[in-house]
Amino acid sequence: MALIVGAMFTSFGLNFFALNTPQVVLPTSSAGLGNGSASTGPDQSYLRVEVTPQTVAGVVATLARPESYYRELTVETFWPEGSSFSQVQTWQDGGWSHVRQTIPSGVVRHDLTGEGVLYYWYDGFQSYGQTPADERSSDLAQHIPTYETVLALDPDEILSAGYESRGELSCILVEVQHGRARQRFWISVDNGLLVSAESEEDGEIVYRMTAYAPVQSPCPSDASFALPDGEVLHRVGE
Repeated sequence: MALIVGAMFTSFGLNFFALNTPQVVLPTSSAGLGNGSASTGPDQSYLRVEVTPQTVAGVVATLARPESYYRELTVETFWPEGSSFSQVQTWQDGGWSHVRQTIPSGVVRHDLTGEGVLYYWYDGFQSYGQTPADERSSDLAQHIPTYETVLALDPDEILSAGYESRGELSCILVEVQHGRARQRFWISVDNGLLVSAESEEDGEIVYRMTAYAPVQSPCPSDASFALPDGEVLHRVGE
């Protein structure tokens, strides 16, 4: 699915973005998770957007991931004979992404992405490979779906949408169907990051991602964006 930012206009309608429209306010971790409400005050008005299959693309379009952060997540895969999981760390800053993941075999892989290139290597080796990268490459390196693809969906492809807590975090939930596969995305309303995702086939879970640990933003100053031979490609804050 291609990312079509223009879909946010068709989801909310052009009037939503007109001048003097009330400020969009999404519920935070300390707020309730009702579908939506509107209110006004002496200084400003706000609109808590109702999330439905028809409006969720527009709501998601108002979210933005932090430009600089560190977080940890777990990725699990399931099959009839068993399951496996990987632990993933992600450092993001200034358009650069460093993903460090411990795969089920115990091997540690690094993926460093920036300026249209993805570099990859394994702990214990100074050699590395590289390949062209795009805006989805960092997510692919983490083995997580790029949730912004919901912007391209026809509302008829969305099974359900709303606000829901996940790991005690306030999220927007989107559930979609693609053939035999059913996908669910839980997106933080606080920071725009994907908190959790699941994929089912024929009613059985085949994939799950969770990221419930606190996010550090901005990215720690000692984060490394260097190749295994020592060449530094980016420094935090620069």
